[in-house]
Amino acid sequence: MDFTAILKIAIRALTRNKMRSALTMLGIIIGVGAVIATVGVGQGASQKVQDQIASMGTNMLYISAGSVNRGGLHIGIGATKSLTQEDLKAIQEQIPTVAKAAPGSTASQQIVSDNQNWNTRVTGTEPQYFEIRDWPIASGSSFTEDDVNRAADVVVLGETVRQNLFGVSDAIGQTIRIGSLPFRIVGVLAPKGSSGMGQDQDDSVYIPITTLQKKISGQNWLQYIMVSAVSQPASYAAQGQITALLRERHQIRAGQDDDFSVRNLADIAELADQSSQVMTLLLASIAGVSLIVGGIGIMNIMLVSVTERTREIGIRMAIGATESDVQRQFLTESVVLSIAGGAIGILFGVAASLVVTKVLGWPVLVSMMAVVAAVVFSMATGVFFGFYPARKAARLDPIEALRFE
Repeated sequence: MDFTAILKIAIRALTRNKMRSALTMLGIIIGVGAVIATVGVGQGASQKVQDQIASMGTNMLYISAGSVNRGGLHIGIGATKSLTQEDLKAIQEQIPTVAKAAPGSTASQQIVSDNQNWNTRVTGTEPQYFEIRDWPIASGSSFTEDDVNRAADVVVLGETVRQNLFGVSDAIGQTIRIGSLPFRIVGVLAPKGSSGMGQDQDDSVYIPITTLQKKISGQNWLQYIMVSAVSQPASYAAQGQITALLRERHQIRAGQDDDFSVRNLADIAELADQSSQVMTLLLASIAGVSLIVGGIGIMNIMLVSVTERTREIGIRMAIGATESDVQRQFLTESVVLSIAGGAIGILFGVAASLVVTKVLGWPVLVSMMAVVAAVVFSMATGVFFGFYPARKAARLDPIEALRFE
């Protein structure tokens, strides 16, 4: 018998008991749909985290003033004088793997514009900060190096601050008060959204580092330094070179703890990706149990079918069907059940993914790889769980099968 004939007979046999066939496929439908939906949710969440981390900057290293122990008194990260403008210059001039570097210090201040006010982070930095963060100016322009040298009273607003202070009005050229000092708005940043840690990156304003140090905070040291490496692979080399340079500049002896920390965003992205992969694999494994249950259901129904059609099997063997023909017949029926269930399961999984996105607002990324894997797995389930019933049918004694009532 050719494959087309076997396939037609298999479909005819399955459609005789439509309800039983539908219920048998249900386990495969749920299993395949659950795998696609859970993998989609996991990959979507992973992509969102990666996008949020990428939004923080390109090939970026974050150097912060570290925790130190002075006479038994522990001073926390960012609250020490361990980073200076001279450290920044040394990094820019002596580390060949560094493309750009910018200082940073922050203070929480009340921002006032006419009858509106908003409490936010005021960050003092230099113009290259926005290049390191890959953060375009939506309107106006950044402050300049000349503004930094003059400690000018100019400010660049984040989108959240702009909305709360000016609504739909144009903010460029307007004057706001930071604390008691008037500042002229020279630019508004493009929206960036939340960071990988859930912080609203747009809820901040930026002024020259010298203005912050001389007129607001009174600090002459830096809380952190943002560094962009020449490439992502070079960021690891830059991390080691910066650590060695700062230990030498700060006269830290071997065995002593650093009074600074250097973090690589590539490490954070890799850790987040690994966590997402583990979670996706766990969810897919749990959903995969449904496929196994569905396969057991197929085996059960095929065994029942062999018993019900024993006389039919005997007649076919009596008129010339071989053991191989009978085995292929029942194995084809099992595979047809699993493939049909897999196809419907794919539609169910995609629909479930869209519902999750629509109702819960979770990101979902349905990949072609997950769909192909689900189809292959459902076919394998049909072959695996259908083989034993097919083999049992093929080994029936024709004479005994003809006598079966």
